[in-house]
Amino acid sequence: MTDLETLRSALRETPAEEFAEPDLGAIMAKGRRIRRRRRLATGAGGVAATVVTVLVIVGAVALKKTPPAQQPLPPAASAPSSSPTSVSPTPAPQPTITKAPSTSVPLGNIISLETKGEDGREMVLYACALDEPDMPNVEFGLRVAYRNGDGSYDDLMMSNEYKKSDRSFGFHAVDGGDVVRGAFVPVFGYFAGEAARITSTVRGKPVEAKVVPWSEDPTVSLFWFDGSQVESSGVLTPLIAYDARGQRLTK
Repeated sequence: MTDLETLRSALRETPAEEFAEPDLGAIMAKGRRIRRRRRLATGAGGVAATVVTVLVIVGAVALKKTPPAQQPLPPAASAPSSSPTSVSPTPAPQPTITKAPSTSVPLGNIISLETKGEDGREMVLYACALDEPDMPNVEFGLRVAYRNGDGSYDDLMMSNEYKKSDRSFGFHAVDGGDVVRGAFVPVFGYFAGEAARITSTVRGKPVEAKVVPWSEDPTVSLFWFDGSQVESSGVLTPLIAYDARGQRLTK
């Protein structure tokens, strides 16, 4: 008898002791726990090693069971029709662009910010009326714009109060410190409460704003900072207002 025939004869023999059916659920659960640990420790290599171990155990169970009788293969399915189906492409919806108005009617005095931008035009600050149903206590806001040669204004930025009354005591609509259309818009805002002087600090260095009373309401003061000293509103810590006698109005 050859070695191959001896091996085949040994495989056909019934084992002297029946082995208990392995608990595949427990084996797979344990394999998942090992796989998680190895993934954290070694990455993909640990996962591959664990999968091989599980496959070997499952293969041993399959060898012990009697192989099922071979089933005839089902007839081949007919190939689908190769004629293409024409589908008309659906055009993508085009966005609707609404252009905001670039000009507004000034309310009260026009204040020069003493700087120029596009085409040498002067940059100015002024108030304008607002009528927003969602903000019934806000009747005006501030705008920074270019003053054109014909007396019209080309707006660059607008800011207004939106949380409380536009004339409640304190600072409002502080904004700016941005480059708009190639020109730097200085930090600006207004104070309700008859402020004659407004100061702050930038990285520990004191800075002072230029203050102009609003002609429509002298208790409101419009102000702005020199762009070379204040590059954004976020660096001001904090804003402080004083009255004409030098008394501090804010904490």
